[in-house]
Amino acid sequence: MTPWNVRIGINPISWSNDDLPALGGETPLETALSEGAEIGYEGFELGNKFPKDPQALKAKLAEFKVACVSGWYSGRLAEDTLDNEIERCAAHMDKLRVQGCKVVVYGEVAGSIQGDIEMPLARRPRFRSDEEWKAYAKRLNAFGEHLKASYGITLAYHHHMGAYVESPEDVDRLMSETDENVGLLFDTGHAFFGGAGDPVALLKRHVKRVVHVHCKDVRAEVVAMARNRQWAFLQSVINGAFTVPGDGAIDFRAVLRTLHDAGYEGWLVVEAEQDPAVAPSYQYASLGFKTLSGIVRDINEGRS
Repeated sequence: MTPWNVRIGINPISWSNDDLPALGGETPLETALSEGAEIGYEGFELGNKFPKDPQALKAKLAEFKVACVSGWYSGRLAEDTLDNEIERCAAHMDKLRVQGCKVVVYGEVAGSIQGDIEMPLARRPRFRSDEEWKAYAKRLNAFGEHLKASYGITLAYHHHMGAYVESPEDVDRLMSETDENVGLLFDTGHAFFGGAGDPVALLKRHVKRVVHVHCKDVRAEVVAMARNRQWAFLQSVINGAFTVPGDGAIDFRAVLRTLHDAGYEGWLVVEAEQDPAVAPSYQYASLGFKTLSGIVRDINEGRS
């Protein structure tokens, strides 16, 4: 049997949160890199503490013998022009290209309330007409085509709480309106929180479009409370809505089996916004790695 060609990486958010600097803000980048490598992670997604210069970034990652998985890009195509986006993205995409990255995490931040701790999730932006959806999809398709042609990078669209594309219905619509230039970043935690009681069902509908995966578990009771009490996204994070694989309600064995059976090859990235003071970084990062690597091993040995 040919081994499943996936790699397990992690986002530095387990050590320090870019949106909430109070959560691990004092933790040096080197701590995250050294601990992540020691645990067994092959790569890191980028965060605000990484060097901005492409060569300096490459040197820093090489120091700890880890790869650059990808990096978040704050896109504004929902409310801005394609030309502006192409100009705005250049430095970031070139940095990813130098690291050998194959995908970019595209997060739509136009109109997003994900960073506003006072804004209930119910007040997120929404497209109000078919025309708005189609115009957005057209810009995304063209931007994805540009990224492939200019940088050899595939757009991995991150459905996200508090943004235009949040719910399973939003993901369905996005996938139906866009073409092969727009890949899907499937985030298990955001899928659950966004309304997919069973993230696997949503994954199965679109697994052929998946080009990147964020493995985030959820504490279902906190997610329910967040919805019922009209919390903001960051309030939900502070109160522990998310955790690492193996510590919540999501069936990662079913998630990974679905990806394997569909022929997915790429990164499985542990990404769990938590307070390190409550969920110690090394302990929880270790649990996430142990959970995913164990499932991958079972799949490769025909036990899952």
